[in-house]
Amino acid sequence: MAELILVTGGARAGKSAFAQAWAQAQGASVSVIATAQPLDEEMRQRIAQHRSARPATWQTLEEPLEVPQALAQAQGLVVLLDCLTLWVANLMQAGLEVLPAVERLLEVQAGLGKTLLVVTNEVGMGIVPENALARHYRDLLGAANAHLARSAQQVYLLVAGIPLRLK
Repeated sequence: MAELILVTGGARAGKSAFAQAWAQAQGASVSVIATAQPLDEEMRQRIAQHRSARPATWQTLEEPLEVPQALAQAQGLVVLLDCLTLWVANLMQAGLEVLPAVERLLEVQAGLGKTLLVVTNEVGMGIVPENALARHYRDLLGAANAHLARSAQQVYLLVAGIPLRLK
């Protein structure tokens, strides 16, 4: 059965590891849509760590902007989007509309019959950012997370590596 599953939490809370283990436990083919861009050395290292943590049999689609199209092209019955946080930042940086893109992602997922597992960060629990751009990003990501959570059959919050099922 096709499902939408949202995995959220703070930075370094174990979201990707949890999502990968969940995907692997399904016993189905898995595709990963990776949204990170190797724009500096630190990000290149993070991307390399994520790549090495995934089974070699998983299809990886590296797509920073056209995530709904990547989902349509994914071969796996389970598709792991890692992560929404960077996708929203990429869309904003490119001057593209975030919430319509998220809605397109949901429309594509609904039409495919695949399970979509979305990793995202919960950024609304900290201090109010000092600058307007950071506040706008926080608000857009929060709205995208809430929209996906409403549509999801399962929602997990990871805190200190411990998954809490919210829905």
